Amino acid sequence: MKRSPAVAGQFYYGNASKLTEQVERYIKKDARKEKAIALVSPHAGLVYSGPVAGAVYSSIDFPETFVLIGPNHTGLGTQISLMESGEWEIPTGVFPVDEKVSYKIAMNVSIVTKDTQAHMFEHSLEVQLPFIAYFSKKIKIVPIVMLSASVEECRLLGEGIAKAVKDVGYSVVIVASSDMSHYVTDDVARQKDKKAIDKILALDPEGLYEIVKKERISMCGYLPTTTALFAAKALGAQSARLVRYATSAEVSGDYDHVVGYAGIIMR
Repeated sequence: MKRSPAVAGQFYYGNASKLTEQVERYIKKDARKEKAIALVSPHAGLVYSGPVAGAVYSSIDFPETFVLIGPNHTGLGTQISLMESGEWEIPTGVFPVDEKVSYKIAMNVSIVTKDTQAHMFEHSLEVQLPFIAYFSKKIKIVPIVMLSASVEECRLLGEGIAKAVKDVGYSVVIVASSDMSHYVTDDVARQKDKKAIDKILALDPEGLYEIVKKERISMCGYLPTTTALFAAKALGAQSARLVRYATSAEVSGDYDHVVGYAGIIMR
């Protein structure tokens, strides 16, 4: 099946030429490119999170396939929903699902459900695609959204993804789609988000999971990010780099109710 865009015209321009121009504003053409194992990239409206997402995607060598893991905001579908086949469309491109990788993940991880319903209206993965399309029209994707998971289930999923990536023998990068703190003051967001970011930079999935719970950090994609950390470690990641951090206040001017955005590369 073909998944049509759910948030074109809302989170980003629905017209192809306007969308290309919009994304181009956030691309860092002089960025040094590096080989990434996994990324953290935000998923708000491009006007807010575009500078952070653009900086991350500008800084990596592109693979053949992205495994996209995001939070399930809609509540539709199952605990962990994998779209195993079909294609996703946005105004600037069509992305086939990499069935070779998706089948291996489904085989490796018993808690994953093959499910399309969870993906129909969910924006967290779709908002990554305009940046991917800008750099390459030949990318395949594997879409996964997470509604709930224990830290052990994040480990099982992450290590299952890593095994699938090793098995296929071509380049695959994992993307954890997440915004950081939601609707707190700018000062609180920066303070709390630093605690979560420090755990990511330390490649500490258990630590991230625990600090988000303990400090009540409203990071919507902490499950995908915890999972990506487990996967990255299983794939040999040695370090991580914060490419950019920002809050919505930098665009809106409202410092009382912000959302935080972090762009991170694990390598």
